[in-house]
Amino acid sequence: MPESELAPLRELVKRRGSGEPLQHLLGTVDFCGRSFRCDKRALVPRPETEQLVELLISHLKSEIVSPRVIDVGTGSGVIALTLAAEFLEAEIVGIDISDDALMLARENAERLGMAHRVRFLRSNLLESMQPSFDLIVANLPYVSTEDRQNLSREVLHDPEVALFAGARGDELMRQLIAQAPEWLRPGGMLAMEIGIGQSETLVAALAAKNYRDIWTEKDYSGVIRFLFARYG
Repeated sequence: MPESELAPLRELVKRRGSGEPLQHLLGTVDFCGRSFRCDKRALVPRPETEQLVELLISHLKSEIVSPRVIDVGTGSGVIALTLAAEFLEAEIVGIDISDDALMLARENAERLGMAHRVRFLRSNLLESMQPSFDLIVANLPYVSTEDRQNLSREVLHDPEVALFAGARGDELMRQLIAQAPEWLRPGGMLAMEIGIGQSETLVAALAAKNYRDIWTEKDYSGVIRFLFARYG
């Protein structure tokens, strides 16, 4: 290979050697059969989140023809845009506190030809939104700040605002559990991806707020990773 082709490859190898995720080097990531733009502005989508979306699709298809859905902490928009592609009659909103993440999500909507299908708005959890929704789905930060030293170099290239929730790790999810009843239609569902070892306390938090039909699902590794509940 000529030097003109080797030089950029050397730079990519150098960046990979420093722990930069492969998805950042490629600039894209595959998620549920679609290609999304991926860079340092938002969390790299994980396979566990694909499983969450698959579970939601299986639940929603048997229940609601045109659901109203909000994706809290949308990041690069993969959840919102995948659901929009599956449910053509759905009204879907993706919200995030990060302007950088929202810009990336809008770019992905354009990339997939779905800019007219999903609105991406800035909001701190649900504070800036008007009720009500059939589904609130959230893949919020769930890593404890005390676990920073245990994370891989690749993970630490993700934005801190997308990783860390506080000293416990479940602070943002607890806030959403407390908020969501005001934004859910009667019988509406709250669905969350959660961290390892967080299910027991979060199930208790849901029960304390009078949610019903609370259940969990394991990821493909056998870890309790997903939490579902209804309200009203």
